Amino acid sequence: MELAEQIVLVTGGGRGLGSSIVQAFAARGARVVINYRRSAEAAGELAAGYGPEHAVALQADVTDAGQVSVMLEQARSHFGSAVTTVVNNALADFSFNGDARSGAGDISWAEFEAQFAGSVRGALNTTQQALEGMRGHGFGRIINVGTNLFQNPVVPYHDYTAAKAALVSLTRTMAKDLGQHNIAVNMVSGGLLRTTDASAATPEEVFDYIAASTPLGKVTTPAEFADAILFFASPWARSVTGQNLVVDGGLVMD
Repeated sequence: MELAEQIVLVTGGGRGLGSSIVQAFAARGARVVINYRRSAEAAGELAAGYGPEHAVALQADVTDAGQVSVMLEQARSHFGSAVTTVVNNALADFSFNGDARSGAGDISWAEFEAQFAGSVRGALNTTQQALEGMRGHGFGRIINVGTNLFQNPVVPYHDYTAAKAALVSLTRTMAKDLGQHNIAVNMVSGGLLRTTDASAATPEEVFDYIAASTPLGKVTTPAEFADAILFFASPWARSVTGQNLVVDGGLVMD
């Protein structure tokens, strides 16, 4: 299915990296569902820029399966057809500031639970609730957003990194299970992006250090990261599933 034929759900799509992903799909003619939890104004403004035929902003907490089900029904009603493509981008509340994160000696299980709920439960909910529509189309694309930190844990974000590592496993087991329905499941993993809401607290010297450490000599932007997500949704990736593509300027080569 060409990008312009797809109906794409981007979770956490109202701001930050999510808004860049929305813009990338919309620029190629896809119809986009902009999911948000609290960013109603930002999501609404983004949708309004494309008009109701091309974008709609819908509220749902993706950790709640019931809310996800309602959102997908609203999307079907709005566009007249089921969602074909899901980008699991929503992030539980988190700030990428190493000095402010809990260390090994004091991090709580509740912090792990919050990240697992956002990354793993959220992706499970959207995948399960979108399956019926994807099977009806005979086509589906699920793209999870990951991190390079579990391969290169330069900063001890214990809870966030563990949750994203679990999401890699879910990506691969879902790919194995759903391939029979022409549903591909892949992941795009980045490092620190310049700049999103989550990375706004990151000191400038950290950005400079990462840029100097990459073969390309720069920090990846949200727009550049979104390009890789488009690849997995496009016909160019029609025979690719269960993969984790690291997009970080070559900082991690795996």
